[in-house]
Order: sequence, then structure tokens, then C-alpha cells
Amino acid sequence: MNIIETERLTIRWLTEDDAEFIYRLYNTDSFLQFVGDKNLQTIDDARKYLLTGALNMYERIGMGLYMVELKSDKTALGISGLIKRDSLNDIDIGYGFLPEFEGKGYAYEAGVALKSYAKNILKIERLVAITTADNKRSIALLEKLGLDFESTVEEPDNQPALCLYAMPL
Repeated sequence: MNIIETERLTIRWLTEDDAEFIYRLYNTDSFLQFVGDKNLQTIDDARKYLLTGALNMYERIGMGLYMVELKSDKTALGISGLIKRDSLNDIDIGYGFLPEFEGKGYAYEAGVALKSYAKNILKIERLVAITTADNKRSIALLEKLGLDFESTVEEPDNQPALCLYAMPL
């Protein structure tokens, strides 16, 4: 189901048919470095991850991670979305793009559209994002979207602390 169209992008719900793309994206060096290893060793692992993650979140709360595609030819670029994490009180805006589509403004375009969707359609009043302190590109994007550093969030299992960015909508 398409939820947003921008000048260049279609943002839609993920489906089980996106498992191969998710497998590829989640195993890129930048995704593994900055988001973490979700242990997707096969396309079937990715399918199961979709079923228990994004697809389950759509059913439970009507939002989640979405596929971001070029509107012109449906090329899958990455994911972006609105996530309810157990560890955060607010809805988290997140994203990840294949390396060949980074630096082209797609994440910003999707982020602007998702901010509007969160405010005007979902009636969310505050948006947050988390990232590692060394993810300079992500921090720059969050700041360009209007989020400000708020605090450091300690992670369990001796993982590095995350930087929490936030903004009212």
C-alpha cells in the first residue's frame, strides 16, 4: 500500500516480497556498522524479519518501516519509516539506503514527507531519532530535518550509547 508520493519517490508498506531487498540492504557495510547486525543470513531470514517486524507493526499500530522507491521506475532505494521502539517513549523516524543511493537527497526527501505524514495524518506530536555518535551523515540529516540533540541513551549488553534527537511536530 502506497502511503506517500513525493516529487521523486513512492513510500509504501513493505511486503514479504521485499525480503530479497531487505536481505541485501541489511547486509551492507554501512547498515551493519550503524544499525547493527540483525543476523539475516538468508532471504528466508529476511522474510521472517519482515513478518515479525514491519508487517507486525503495521497490524499493531498502523505504521512502521516503509519501502522507498523511485516513482519513475519503482527502483528500490532503501527504507524509511516511523517506528515504535520499546526503549523509547516517542515515535522514532529511521532510515537506511543502499550505498549507491546515498548522498542524492532521497533520505531527506523521504524524511520531510514522513514528518508531514506523522504530523498531519497520524497526529504525532513529537518525533525522535537515535543514532551512534560517529554516524556523522545521519546526524547531519537529522539536524537538516529539524531534530536537535536531546540526550544520550544507554544501551543494554555493553553496546555503545546512542544519541537521541527530537523535535516537536
